[in-house]
Amino acid sequence: QVQLVESGGGLVQAGGSLRLSCLVSGSIFSIHVMGWYRQAPGKQRESVALITDGDITTYADSVKGRFTISRDNAKNTVYLQMNSLRPEDTAVYYCNARLRTTTWVAPSEHWGQGTQVTVSS
Repeated sequence: QVQLVESGGGLVQAGGSLRLSCLVSGSIFSIHVMGWYRQAPGKQRESVALITDGDITTYADSVKGRFTISRDNAKNTVYLQMNSLRPEDTAVYYCNARLRTTTWVAPSEHWGQGTQVTVSS
């Protein structure tokens, strides 16, 4: 069984910073892509930032230059450093990992429970 546990969300004023963390635990053989998604009220879930096992990163246009994704493979943890936060960044942020639990099973996708980020104006 695989678990993803996010932490680091909270309330911050516009212009402030937060750092999200997501620990992946359980039966893991390898983690390929890790990422952060978010869902604001009344909106669809959207991709925020992704990082591959080769440290290739991609970002949504709305967060480029403000957010930085990183991973610590030794700790099976992915981070999202969020700077210059705006009220429109307010959402529930979800951690995602595409991983293999064994060598003979195809990669599967797993989600965390989400952490609330609220940016006040």
